Amino acid sequence: MRIGDFPPDVQPHLIPSPGGAYRYECLACREHFGIDHLLYTCPECGSVLLIKDQDWNRLKSIPGALWRRIFDFRSMVPVPALRGIYRFHELLGSILPMEDIVYLGEGQTPVIEANERLAGWAGISMHFKNDGQNPSASFKDRGMASAFSYLNYLIKRRDLKDVLAICASTGDTSASAALYASYLVRGVKSAVLLPHGKVTPQQLGQPLGSGARVIEIPGVFDDCMKVVEYLSENYAVALMNSKNAWRILGQESYSFEIAQWFEYDVGKLVVVVPIGNAGNITAVLQGFLKLLDLGIIEGLPTVIGVQSRHANPVFLYYLEPDRSKRLFRPVDVRPSVAQAAMIGNPVSMPRVIHLVEQYRGIAGTGSFQVLEVSEQEIMDAMLLANRNGHISCTQGGECLAGIRRAVRERRVDAGSVAVLDATAHALKFAVFQEKYFSDGFEPEYEVSPKEELQNEPHLISPPEGVPRPSQDVRLDPTEFERFLRFSGEAIAGLLGLKPR
Repeated sequence: MRIGDFPPDVQPHLIPSPGGAYRYECLACREHFGIDHLLYTCPECGSVLLIKDQDWNRLKSIPGALWRRIFDFRSMVPVPALRGIYRFHELLGSILPMEDIVYLGEGQTPVIEANERLAGWAGISMHFKNDGQNPSASFKDRGMASAFSYLNYLIKRRDLKDVLAICASTGDTSASAALYASYLVRGVKSAVLLPHGKVTPQQLGQPLGSGARVIEIPGVFDDCMKVVEYLSENYAVALMNSKNAWRILGQESYSFEIAQWFEYDVGKLVVVVPIGNAGNITAVLQGFLKLLDLGIIEGLPTVIGVQSRHANPVFLYYLEPDRSKRLFRPVDVRPSVAQAAMIGNPVSMPRVIHLVEQYRGIAGTGSFQVLEVSEQEIMDAMLLANRNGHISCTQGGECLAGIRRAVRERRVDAGSVAVLDATAHALKFAVFQEKYFSDGFEPEYEVSPKEELQNEPHLISPPEGVPRPSQDVRLDPTEFERFLRFSGEAIAGLLGLKPR
């Protein structure tokens, strides 16, 4: 549609102009810093940072009802950047001009309602938000679109050369960072650090395919993270982990899209998110708080974070009901099928603590909860979801197991509607499905397959005397007829088909 075809009150707002006064804000000492350089921690005290628009209140001059119309009508504007997360430009990085935004098709992922069988199993009406349908097949693309758009903005204005984008990863972050870096060919290269033997072959292949320098080191993700933190503190690199506050900013779009999908009526929603490095749940909380502050939504949804028992530091922190007695302690992780969440010392934990207090202060203690589930529950739930039309990863299975537990423990209100985060595509974690089907899990995973969830291919093997076609041998019509009859009858018997 042409701009002149839109309603007059919306037209002036459809193509956003750069604006705002962005600063880094330290969560500990409350100091503010300019954004002319990339910062990952506070130069004064070393704590993590949030990005704040110091001119945020200017957005309140537009009523919430008009903001809703602006965001909805932008979906029809033929500007590529507005088709992705920057449909919500003013809420994300409003200093960025449209021409600096890197858009690879991220955002606007579908929300798929569960069928009656799966909803009945979970005990609640529910949906999966399929973030595995982002370009690199995971939710990380939301944050990378933001971080690389800002990096692109800096490169152009400061004429930076030979920028190295680097990250530590359990798989998805590296795939996303490598993809976006490969698109920004103007002086940008990428390197990723992975824990050796702790990444699926599918995830390992993605950064390699995008041309990144892939470096494996001994240990787990937390060890990789310490190494890239050392590099970012001592060398000129662009850190692309969630310690980069621009990453968190982009991931807030997840909340904005959920609100838009449900026509901005989110009060009865239960949003379920897996917790790994705690960046995504931080972004979800911040996103809904922004929408509420601008009057775009009228109430906050319940947010539930889920962790595996094999990597549960956030769960253990919130076990203590008395806020004054809580003490965060990192944990040593054990092998988990939810590899993206297998993090014992999440770098965004200070952001979580800060935002949870804000969130609960508005909507009550029950508005934010953390649950833990077993590895068995995660695998069973993932397979069951995908048996019912979804493309859930193991982290999506973690969410499904979590909402089922929440329902059984009566942690959510009757009549609520759950939205579960399927953070990545099921194909990224096919190796765990194969282990389940073949009963090949190592003992430390504590997963025993259930027969009703196992599956395997059936080979039709004609006996001696029945011709077999092959790549090199073409059967004559009589021979092929014998093969056809045998195979057809064998398959009919296998499937229990009845003759016409």
